[in-house]
Amino acid sequence: MAADPTQPNLRQVHLISSELFQELAGKGFEVHPTDLGENITTAEVDLLALAEDTVLRIGFEVELMVTGLRNPCVQIEKFQKGLLGAVLYKSADGRLVRKSGIMAVVKTGGVVRKGDLIEIVDPPLPHKSLKPI
Repeated sequence: MAADPTQPNLRQVHLISSELFQELAGKGFEVHPTDLGENITTAEVDLLALAEDTVLRIGFEVELMVTGLRNPCVQIEKFQKGLLGAVLYKSADGRLVRKSGIMAVVKTGGVVRKGDLIEIVDPPLPHKSLKPI
């Protein structure tokens, strides 16, 4: 957006799974909801496995469309030393793994409440894997 303000804003809502916080705690990091700038913390939703353009229906009124992976930045390292390496690393096969959540855009706004159910609506086939945005 800063380089080209005519581009659409694909980073309106940041979602992270609570399971990431548990994983990070096991590695010695103390991270809680909102610490990494996310707007919504989920549970039991494999966010990183979702396809691009997946719709998340949250509660009774909110609909978000998944746009891509959050690309972790140096601010995470400033929050806690070593944290960037815990959420951004290379897998055994050399693939870059990003675990700092996903980004989405608002299709239908409304109120999101703690405990709201999330319905996952897959996009039409073929599914596109999430890329960093």
